[in-house]
Amino acid sequence: MAPSTSRSEPRAKPPRAESLAKDPRWSALIRRDSSADGRFYYAVKTTGVYCRPSCGARAPRPENVEFFVSSLDAENAGYRACKRCKPGRPSLAVEHATRVADLCRFMQNAERLPSRKELAERAGLSVHHLQRVFKAATGLTPRAYAAAERARRVRTRLQAGASVTEAVYAAGYGSSSRFYESSETTLGMTASSYRAGGVDVRIRFAIGECSLGSILVAASPRGVCAISLGDEPERLIHELEDLFPKAELIGGDAEFDRLVGRVVAFVEAPGAGVDLPLDVRGTAFQLRVWQALRAIPAGATASYTEVAAELGAPSAVRAVANACAQNRLAVVIPCHRVVRTDGALAGYRWGVERKRAMLEREAKQSEPEG
Repeated sequence: MAPSTSRSEPRAKPPRAESLAKDPRWSALIRRDSSADGRFYYAVKTTGVYCRPSCGARAPRPENVEFFVSSLDAENAGYRACKRCKPGRPSLAVEHATRVADLCRFMQNAERLPSRKELAERAGLSVHHLQRVFKAATGLTPRAYAAAERARRVRTRLQAGASVTEAVYAAGYGSSSRFYESSETTLGMTASSYRAGGVDVRIRFAIGECSLGSILVAASPRGVCAISLGDEPERLIHELEDLFPKAELIGGDAEFDRLVGRVVAFVEAPGAGVDLPLDVRGTAFQLRVWQALRAIPAGATASYTEVAAELGAPSAVRAVANACAQNRLAVVIPCHRVVRTDGALAGYRWGVERKRAMLEREAKQSEPEG
């Protein structure tokens, strides 16, 4: 007589289940990960239906699952589209991104910047839903994006030689007073000075040396407006001249040299911190990114994806990377602490090797003494 098998003995997992447990697609399916939508599709042999990874249907048994690269491949294999998640259509995230891109182009090309109600009607969304979808895609509310677009139009027209009044009204400001209320933040100087390439703006600067090479520090009356690193002091000065082509550049005096000394000390010991008045110029989204970067402590890093998520704009990873690339205040706005998701250093305005050296130094200085 054959011995009986105890019911308490665990059942062996079928080979298919064991192999799927190590497959990231199966993990995404179980989590209903919407970020995986479009990267692959899964089909269930027992139902003959294929779905997106994010489908809300009950999770299938692993031995009944088959993966496909595209919806067309799934249909060619004889599966039909799920009526719940509609995998044959663009995902909701893609639809939203497409609508937001259309609205951005619409605002850029419109003679008069539209209201939120007009934008919502164009997108086929409620005003409240538009607000949420637009911010998730761009990191800005429609109102903030419109303000940045108006500011861009003013800068473009001033650079082309238009008068301040012409530029202000052509950009969609209802009155010149509304523009002048924000002109210092928008342009970093008066509109007439910006139109003249920084004329009448006095910028002090000095070159110092640190463990990363030459360092240039420049400050307007509002605060430090540039910190650059390099191997050739002359090149750093030329870059400053290109940034402010008609400003009056003045060599630093003894008092300014002390400011440079504070910046150099911060480069060598970033954990000590530095409190400097800053003249930061950028779009509304860039300012938000730079503020987020300053919250990353010395010795730590964050990925572009994590910064975008922190800003409430998880799909704005590329915009975060662009804001890092546009940063003109090395070390003080620590864009060197932002890395790729896999930990790779990616690019750096002042050289990847400097980025590596700063991160290694900060990591070492943040280690507890043993």
